Amino acid sequence: MSEQRRIGVYICHCGGNISDFVDVAAVRDAVGDEADVVVAETALFACSDGTQKDMEQAIRDQNLDGLVVASCSPKLHLFTFRGVARRAGLNPFEYSHVNVREQDSWAHGDDTAAATEKAISLVRAGIARTRLSEPLDVLTVETTPKALVIGAGIAGLRAAIGLADVGLGVYLIEREAELGGWVGTLGAMFPADRDGREMIASLVAEVRKRPSIIVLTRAELISKSGSFGNYVAEIRVRTDGEAGQVIRAEVGSIIVATGTDSYQPEAGEFGYGIDGVLTLPEFTRLVDSAEGPLTRNGRPVRTIAYIYCVGNRQPGGNEYCSKFCCTAAVHDSVKVSRLDPSVHQYHLHRDIRTYGKYELLYTESRERGSVYLKFADDAPPSVALGPDGRLTVTTTDTLTPGAELAIPADLVVLVTGMVARQNDALKSILKVPVGSDGFFNEIHPKLRPVETMVDGVLVAGACQGPKTSAEAVASGLTAVTQTAAILKKGVAELDPLVAAVDPAACTWCGVCAQTCPYEAIASVAADGKQIAVISATTCKGCGGCAPLCPADAIDLRGYTDAQITSMIDGMAREPVG
Repeated sequence: MSEQRRIGVYICHCGGNISDFVDVAAVRDAVGDEADVVVAETALFACSDGTQKDMEQAIRDQNLDGLVVASCSPKLHLFTFRGVARRAGLNPFEYSHVNVREQDSWAHGDDTAAATEKAISLVRAGIARTRLSEPLDVLTVETTPKALVIGAGIAGLRAAIGLADVGLGVYLIEREAELGGWVGTLGAMFPADRDGREMIASLVAEVRKRPSIIVLTRAELISKSGSFGNYVAEIRVRTDGEAGQVIRAEVGSIIVATGTDSYQPEAGEFGYGIDGVLTLPEFTRLVDSAEGPLTRNGRPVRTIAYIYCVGNRQPGGNEYCSKFCCTAAVHDSVKVSRLDPSVHQYHLHRDIRTYGKYELLYTESRERGSVYLKFADDAPPSVALGPDGRLTVTTTDTLTPGAELAIPADLVVLVTGMVARQNDALKSILKVPVGSDGFFNEIHPKLRPVETMVDGVLVAGACQGPKTSAEAVASGLTAVTQTAAILKKGVAELDPLVAAVDPAACTWCGVCAQTCPYEAIASVAADGKQIAVISATTCKGCGGCAPLCPADAIDLRGYTDAQITSMIDGMAREPVG
């Protein structure tokens, strides 16, 4: 821009998170003389109501047309300061957020001078970007007041009921013939001994009371088109001996609640494959089916050995904790003791994690006679079949002098955790990212716990990580809240920071379309030639297409080539003195 800008800059102390490691006053003084900067201030907490009001007043009094706030992560307060700009009459997209906390003070707490110099460079880059910013308008789209819920386990069922109760239409699809998922196979569950099968039956009955919920079993999503607020989903419903029919559903949002699978041990892993060695789900079904003292294959079960963390917290495998399995195994041991108090039960573990109120179950299990033995990480138990045909578990208990123990057992229970369900086709259709553990990724576990990088596609339940049934229901209802907040208004606002094509420069080579992971780019005929066109409502502003365009015909609004170049120049400036 040729005309002079009027930019306000605020550097936050962040209650010491920044100011303990960065000289914020020095940063203010260094950038206060920058071209176009007319206000440079520090603030103890830039996000506080008082400071926000001061910013709004300065925007009005000083006729500011640009705002820079150097503070914490934009995941926390980007929208906070966009709101400040909007309330003061400044276009919110002429605001730049500079992350000085995560990118500087927390990273360089051992060198205040260098951290201060880096903060000055970061703020200068923010000023340079703002200097070349343009006012942008949010994209407004009308939305379809219906939602698609994929998966009819406890999270999906509860989400479907919640959506119907707020007045939205629902397509609920389940790839199995029956509704209910894992919970539908369980008996008494911790902590209140509520029967899983009965819980699912009551939820299914509630679903059937609501005519706005269309239930499709043996169904799966085969394609998704359209954009946020107006998706077109094609669903294949299988029938006996036939490929089935394809149903077309128009929905405003999609909630993925496809659940999880249980870890399946390899043959020979802790004796798996030997008769009498069961996984936790197999053992739970055995206990739930018992009407008296526990038996298996007609024989009474007198001794049980549990081996914890099978498939979890192990190097080279699934290193995460499934967090439910300790409590589930402890609860199973309590149920066994209620059936027959004389059964001997040994729990072999590295740690027991019955977190929160579930610690009471651990106490009850011990009081009922269960014995807990701790083994070292590098010395796991071994399971073998003795010459007498009986299972023997050998371990060293680190809580005693370290003597090796050989425990004869009628049953060995491998306490297996959750693993991500294989949903490769669904992941490809929805374009939702997954983590290294295979579970679906939310944008932020605390701030945006069910939203994904794809607008209007949400995740709920154990498909995003191990959860108890209560936690799965809570995330399902969170997804309902997020969906209703958008679809009940009838319109949705999208970020305008998306890619745009210069039609005069474009020669349509197709590289951009091949690169786009969201299928937001297509070709159209214009002025006698083919050019690229980008759907603003489908584009996520990742910028992956821009650097690959050989004609340099694509730019990213809000992060144009000129803005990025100016930011680099601002950061690369030689320090003075």
